[in-house]
Amino acid sequence: MQTDQNNNTPSTPTVRIRHRRRSNEIPTEVSKSNGSHLLVDDQKKYRSMLIRIYSSIWMIGGFVLIIYLGHLYIWAMVVVIQIFMAKELFNLLRRASEDRRLPGFRLLNWHFFFTAMLFVYGRILSQRLVNTMTSDQFFYKLVSGLIKYQMVICYFLYIAGFMWFILTLKNKMYKYQFGQYAWTHMILILVFTQSSFVVANIFEGIFWFLLPASLIVINDIAAYFFGFFFGRTPLIKLSPKKTWEGFIGASVTTMISAFVLANFLGRFQWLTCPRKDLSTGWLQCDPGPLFKSEYYALPGWVPQWFPWKEILVLPVQWHALWMGLFASIIAPFGGFFASGFKRAFKVKDFGDSIPGHGGITDRMDCQMLMAVFAYIYHQSFIVSQGYSVNMILDQARFHTTAE
Repeated sequence: MQTDQNNNTPSTPTVRIRHRRRSNEIPTEVSKSNGSHLLVDDQKKYRSMLIRIYSSIWMIGGFVLIIYLGHLYIWAMVVVIQIFMAKELFNLLRRASEDRRLPGFRLLNWHFFFTAMLFVYGRILSQRLVNTMTSDQFFYKLVSGLIKYQMVICYFLYIAGFMWFILTLKNKMYKYQFGQYAWTHMILILVFTQSSFVVANIFEGIFWFLLPASLIVINDIAAYFFGFFFGRTPLIKLSPKKTWEGFIGASVTTMISAFVLANFLGRFQWLTCPRKDLSTGWLQCDPGPLFKSEYYALPGWVPQWFPWKEILVLPVQWHALWMGLFASIIAPFGGFFASGFKRAFKVKDFGDSIPGHGGITDRMDCQMLMAVFAYIYHQSFIVSQGYSVNMILDQARFHTTAE
């Protein structure tokens, strides 16, 4: 009877509560196995490190070769980098299904891109282009005419692109097309506004391009290795692989490197002389007071047993310390911005052009920020104080030896 009674009694269904694991939670088994070495002991990192080292060696070797070739080749390198950056950023919001319904729409992006390139570089390099031509050449009049009407040409090229965009508008595609139009203009502002400062630095003297760019590379490499071997404390949520140990170690390394590297680079006229034209000949000039060695007495707090009481330094080394400070503390925020940007669009890298590094844009996030600072610092604290090599060249002999 009791059995029948129990069978007739309605059973209460068992409710199973399922806990959803959050994306930022670490599984228990992983936490136990890794313990406090979660940020350090990851076997996959060693393979990634080797790939990154190999590609870095190739990049540095190619970079050194281009530096040796001179100003014009460095500018060409910047243009190639811009094209790759634009391609990666254009593809970031691209939708293949919509693009198939808009034949030729992608060409419009590149039309605006090359129009902006003509405008920006026409303004920067116009006088140098004229200096390259001789008055008895046919191309001199042609180039002079193009420079004279350069703004008009660029304006009507832009208007042609604007009309092209309006004529390609399609029903039910307005939101996508206007989104692409706005995205294209944002890319142009981001790429050309900052890279124009890069080109200006190059022609002021390769030193003002090479030193800031090298400091970013040194900071990036030092942060990677310090974080790889000693990193345990996460730095910022936007970039989980960044650690305080890597950040601090890279900052110290970059400051020391800035002081030493400025002394080394400042001794080569090929790097310190500005380029007045677009030729590729060797340069010779008066390096100016910034690049002439001076003795500096060491401060009183230096121990008595220290063998030197004064050191021989180039004045530009003190300026290099400020660049090193910026490259260590401020420039990494360009990388943090890029990390947040990629998270917003749910992509790991902007591209896959460089094995182990991602895309070109992934390598340029801090470089662009640093280039703008280098230009502003040079104009504010070097040129304004009369240290500019350009000002010295007006009073000194400047000649170019043809290759």
